[in-house]
Amino acid sequence: MAVNKRTGSPFWYIQFQYNGQNYIKSSKTTDKKLALKQEVQWRSQLIEQQQLGYKQALSIKEAFQLYANSKNELISYRNINLWCQRAINHWRDKNFIHEVTSAEVERYRNKLSTASYSNQTIKHALNQVSGAIQYAKRMGYQVSEVQMPTIRLSKGRLTYLTAEDEQRLLAELEPTRSVKGLAPYDQRLPELQREMHDIYDFVIVLLDTGARHTEISSMRWDAINLDDGTIKLWRPKVQNQSVLFMSHRVHAVLTRRKQAASGPFIFTNSKGDARQYLAAPFRKAFDRAGLPNCSAHTLRHTHATRLIQNGLNLYEVKEILGHADIKTTMRYAHLEQAKVSQKAVDVINQLQLSQK
Repeated sequence: MAVNKRTGSPFWYIQFQYNGQNYIKSSKTTDKKLALKQEVQWRSQLIEQQQLGYKQALSIKEAFQLYANSKNELISYRNINLWCQRAINHWRDKNFIHEVTSAEVERYRNKLSTASYSNQTIKHALNQVSGAIQYAKRMGYQVSEVQMPTIRLSKGRLTYLTAEDEQRLLAELEPTRSVKGLAPYDQRLPELQREMHDIYDFVIVLLDTGARHTEISSMRWDAINLDDGTIKLWRPKVQNQSVLFMSHRVHAVLTRRKQAASGPFIFTNSKGDARQYLAAPFRKAFDRAGLPNCSAHTLRHTHATRLIQNGLNLYEVKEILGHADIKTTMRYAHLEQAKVSQKAVDVINQLQLSQK
């Protein structure tokens, strides 16, 4: 029989073999006649696909959901899923993934650009579109051959904060500060107080560890040793672990947060789960501080820059940042060269003084 019932389910299940392969799925109906019709349709689709070269259409929503679900074990899953949902919403007037053409993707790119997203963010968004299309293609569904736009990322000067920049940024994030339109600090809702403390503390930890946003947002209390001031930081991007020592202010931040902790994560959302990546709070804080073109990653660049400017070499900075390859750290090479050049001038000056 091509349809049968399963224990615990009210629906009929379709099950048959075709070309030596088993096919099983729920009909999602309690009507046996309707389930049998579905079985006939499914067999017909398989014949068209495998013998006539016809490929089944897949809805926009299913295509992006299938792709996102295939990434559910990645630390970046929530961000991938977010951009998949945005793509679904953008193409809500279309039915199938094969309707997403090169022209449609170009329009989507222009929409994101008009919304003032950075090229890096646009590239990430389009990567999810490309991924969903390619995944649907691998699964045997009908797709269009799409030429993805080329997104050029700047390779110019690294942006980092001076000491004065940092002071301005932290002043704009100070949780108890007066804010136009907000009640005085002690009259604010507890959730708002928590959010304002979170972003301030988060920036402190990013500045003083040089860690990636996802590394800190997923950091758990079992990785923290307040007694010896160490952090066992797991880096999912490069699949390695670093042991970092806390600065005085990171130790103070974590000590204070530990006293109020009620779950496994150091930084959480309102439900107590690991904090998600949210670009808006950082962008708004940088804008208020008069620091355009900065992001959370600027804090990582700031940390690395300060280390090199104060005597650490590229290989030492590589270990602190958790780079898998020294080539990644070489973006800071010009800073090290400047430091070496200054040392060389000091040596020459000393030699000339000693010869007088």
